[in-house]
Amino acid sequence: MSILKKEDMPGVAINMAAAKNVMKQTGITGEQGWEGWSMRIFTLAKEGYTPFHTHDWPHINYIISGSGTLFIDGAERQVSPGDTAYVKGGEEHQFKNAGDEDFSFICIVPEEGDK
Repeated sequence: MSILKKEDMPGVAINMAAAKNVMKQTGITGEQGWEGWSMRIFTLAKEGYTPFHTHDWPHINYIISGSGTLFIDGAERQVSPGDTAYVKGGEEHQFKNAGDEDFSFICIVPEEGDK
């Protein structure tokens, strides 16, 4: 069994013109025995957002903390801790922090989505 403490998860700031105040931490992957999948934690600081984008693979999201929005299915929707979201491959989407505190969520993707 693998236990990885959040503070020990590798983290990288996402720095690109289409994203702001985003930190990605990689948790469980094939390295820990979950072949073919990756679980990441994204944290968006105040005024943070992910790129408005699409890709071929689906992903599953679970909101951990904070207040945010998810643009999906052509509309922006409020999300809060305990909510889940499924983003289909090819579906345009974007997460935004809608509060003053960090907004964090788990994102599970096929391993090709975490390269």
